[in-house]
Amino acid sequence: MESGQQTQQAPAINLGQVRKATQAMWSAVAPGWKENADYIDRRGKPMTAKMLATAALQPGDRVLELGCGPGGLGLVAAEQVGPKGEVVFSDVAPEMTAIAGERAEARGLANTSTRVLDLEDVDEPDASYDAVLCREALMLVPEPDRGAAEIHRVLRPGGRAVVSVWGTRERNPWLGAMLDALSAQLGAPFPPPGMPGPLSLGGPSQFQQALGAGGFEDLEISEVEVPFRGKSFDEWWGRTTALAGPVAKLLQVQPPEAVEAIRSHAREALSEYETADGLEIPGITLVGRARKAA
Repeated sequence: MESGQQTQQAPAINLGQVRKATQAMWSAVAPGWKENADYIDRRGKPMTAKMLATAALQPGDRVLELGCGPGGLGLVAAEQVGPKGEVVFSDVAPEMTAIAGERAEARGLANTSTRVLDLEDVDEPDASYDAVLCREALMLVPEPDRGAAEIHRVLRPGGRAVVSVWGTRERNPWLGAMLDALSAQLGAPFPPPGMPGPLSLGGPSQFQQALGAGGFEDLEISEVEVPFRGKSFDEWWGRTTALAGPVAKLLQVQPPEAVEAIRSHAREALSEYETADGLEIPGITLVGRARKAA
């Protein structure tokens, strides 16, 4: 190397700051998740059915839901485990667990409770749950391997973990179109390289590697179709900007002309999915089943 020539290195990511920012972000968008809770349940119904069938919950099971959001998955799980069982709704954002708790109370489910828990540092004893459910949250943490290890740790021997993540960008244009539009406007990839994102574990090998690194050996990954169906582009825009936490935060600080440019880019990308009834955009979720050795 010639004298004076320096190599450039990517700036180090402060994971602590990322985690704090993530919690603040999901707390900020919690009102949108509350408003759209029933829609989330409707769209996610096939995935909920798949995850719970895979978990094979039994009456009396103790279940932890990590990254619960408005709690749609855990609500159905609570009905399955019955009054002698328990479902603990947990999320890094206390505003989310409050929503889940309110919805459980409205349904008269007395076998539920809520806890504010970090997926990467679960403040629960070892071997304390029969099953752990985690829907679309593992890909959003800085160190998914660490999150998988925590899931493994809190499971009892023979316990089941069922974790879902969104598939690849190409197979999820309902979200990819938004991320591409943001990247085009910013002139850089979004989310930035090295940062967790909604499609960061989209490849089956990436997902399997994260679960395997967490200590699971008995693994199985399957796919579920979860398309977006809406009456118009405006409905897609409203739902996506309300629910995609990083997107919502970024759009809040963009000038109006930039937001309009992002809308136009996304509208053009999604035009091929227009039907006589509105929009139908493909979506694929990966569902991972993992069992802790007995």
